[in-house]
Amino acid sequence: MSAPSLQTIRNAVQLALDEDLDHGDVTTSALFPRSIQARAAIVAHQPITVAGVAVAREVFLAVDPSLRIVTTINDGVTVKPGAEVIVVRGDVRSLLMAERVAVNFLQRLSGIATLTAKFCAAVRKTATAILDTRKTTPGLRALEKWAVHLGGGRNHRFSLGDGVLIKDNHLAVLRSTGIDVAGACRLARAGAPHGLRIEVEAKSLQEVKEALAGKADIILLDNMSAALVRQAVALIKKRALVEVSGGITLQTVAGMAQAGVDFISVGALTHSAPAADLSLDLTGYRGGRGRSR
Repeated sequence: MSAPSLQTIRNAVQLALDEDLDHGDVTTSALFPRSIQARAAIVAHQPITVAGVAVAREVFLAVDPSLRIVTTINDGVTVKPGAEVIVVRGDVRSLLMAERVAVNFLQRLSGIATLTAKFCAAVRKTATAILDTRKTTPGLRALEKWAVHLGGGRNHRFSLGDGVLIKDNHLAVLRSTGIDVAGACRLARAGAPHGLRIEVEAKSLQEVKEALAGKADIILLDNMSAALVRQAVALIKKRALVEVSGGITLQTVAGMAQAGVDFISVGALTHSAPAADLSLDLTGYRGGRGRSR
């Protein structure tokens, strides 16, 4: 996945700044009637895979174009505690107004990239790829899927128009009309745009057999145990690509990969990634040093 466009980043930044600064910063305005020059550094306090520097940069410049971006660490780089991810100089009032939004983006996106990197490391000795899902923060999908990419993962569908994925709710409705998994695959093949792969969810070995009969390109094994996944892989015999999903954790992902699957999709990469521990430190002004809260 390529980095989100500058316009996509700026749109997300503007929404966040509107949320935080719609009525100004009354505290900073009251305390600092005149400009004070300062140095701001967003610092990592844990090992992280950095994601969101390009976004944080746009936050600072949107608040005050006169701010100077001094140094940055590239997105996708893994850093140790104490690393200065981005350094900015300028009017302390602007730095204070931008800090929370800039840090929020970096914490969220670096958290996703860092968790993704851990999942990828757990399956490194296999041929299995780690995928994300559409379980993203509304409005931030492009940024969050980019963070997954920076962490070494691969992106599943970006939108409902990107591929055919026949899920349990589709199948439940079709079954009420007498159509099984194989029939669903045939319907999708006939009705979907030419060239799209047909992926279908299977919750049992019987549904796997039906998916094979329907000539699915990808069979998604949903919420199966590792033992049942191994049986399914043996049954499929490479006649379709195999994806597993449902409740995958860092403790279970290696076992699933060792079962011989092609993909493991993990919703937790985006919906449950813990925020990375970063803060903004101000220096270079009279009065010492402070840490963002």
